Amino acid sequence: MADEGEPAPMETEEAAPAPAAAPEMSVMDALKEVIKNSLIHDGLARGLHEAAKALDKRQAHLCVLAKNCDEPNYGKLVEALCAHHEINLIKVDDKVTLGEWAGLCKIDKEGKARKIVGCSCVVVKDYGTEGQALDILLNYFKNPN
Repeated sequence: MADEGEPAPMETEEAAPAPAAAPEMSVMDALKEVIKNSLIHDGLARGLHEAAKALDKRQAHLCVLAKNCDEPNYGKLVEALCAHHEINLIKVDDKVTLGEWAGLCKIDKEGKARKIVGCSCVVVKDYGTEGQALDILLNYFKNPN
């Protein structure tokens, strides 16, 4: 029993601090997130052969091409297939970075990528789960300013 001199403890709701507004994700960060999500859901085609098959069968939602691929005809072929089938194409600067995003590497104990294999072309056949990154990427294709 509570003493008459002491007020009974009252349950108060403390206002939870408002979550900090997440900084706006860049298009390349969104692309990285979409590629990793697609990799998890087995919706990624890596390399020219797999990419060309997916583009020809119109299974692709998105194509990512590295600007520094070894063979210039490689880029022309992928660009032509994307243009012919009206598939969104985005270019990244480095094929080694694209290879790391596509999972063509070993992860060491510290969580750092080792033995990264370059990849000049990646095709997303299945986005996996939808999220903020996918929305940013789709808005980029609608308004490529």
